[in-house]
Amino acid sequence: MFEYELHHVRSAELIREAQNERQAREALRGRRAARREAARRAAEGEVHTSRRGRLRSARTA
Repeated sequence: MFEYELHHVRSAELIREAQNERQAREALRGRRAARREAARRAAEGEVHTSRRGRLRSARTA
């Protein structure tokens, strides 16, 4: 009977541990998605009108 109870305790412990790991992975995916969305929104607003460096002119003969 004792082994049976230990089995149930260990089984419940493994189920809790797996659930915690699933929640951690889900939170990580959510943070990554939020960062990607923020980067996408920031990139949409950027306008590159000022050119840095020297202007190139046509080559002379």
